[in-house]
Amino acid sequence: MVVADPENGSKFENVETENYALKIFQTSLNLLAHILIGIVVGITIMFAFRNGLPLSISNLHILLCVIGYQLLMAEGILSLCAHNSWTAGLRVVDKRRAHAILLIVGSVLAIVGSLIKSADKNVNFNTLHGKFALVAMVFTTVCLVNGLTSLYAYELRKCIPGSFSKIPHIVFGVVAFVMSLISLCYGYNYNSFKRWSSPDGPPFGFAYAVMGMSAAFTFIIIVNPMITAFNKTVRVIK
Repeated sequence: MVVADPENGSKFENVETENYALKIFQTSLNLLAHILIGIVVGITIMFAFRNGLPLSISNLHILLCVIGYQLLMAEGILSLCAHNSWTAGLRVVDKRRAHAILLIVGSVLAIVGSLIKSADKNVNFNTLHGKFALVAMVFTTVCLVNGLTSLYAYELRKCIPGSFSKIPHIVFGVVAFVMSLISLCYGYNYNSFKRWSSPDGPPFGFAYAVMGMSAAFTFIIIVNPMITAFNKTVRVIK
């Protein structure tokens, strides 16, 4: 007969309760991120279509970049999170496939959206919006190329240690995503968006609220990959 230890049983229950509470917290943050993504992307798409069809170059630029960065890239990063709602039941290999597809399509849309706007202007990257967009595009391109080595890290493990390809991929992706956020916020700060979102004029609280929501879901999204990159870096150093 095995006699239960009340003290050890109580400790186990406390740990289980703490883990469950943490899981609920992480799941709630994931849900919040999805809601904020939907709101921000939806509002931006409405702004892009405010003048109807056909879309101007500027509005097409807005449409492609917000779908590429704030929708597909955001969902691609979230797809690897253990508590992500729509990938929680998938196998690891399928999560990686979803991540790769979303990141590739999102990156292509964002890069194309940036290039068509650049081609339409005589002077490029002379504003803070444009400068941060350039940094985002460069890191997105590098992350896309680096992602191929990360995708085949197992096959290339004899030549390139897996962590050496995955850590830069994560860091480049996070930098690109954060730079796209900053560029987006400077875009929201333009008078065209402010006047559209707040027809009555200042203080343009709606535009600043959209900026805040964009910053909030970006922070939620990058926490998990940054922790992953840190842990991988520590293991490499050891």
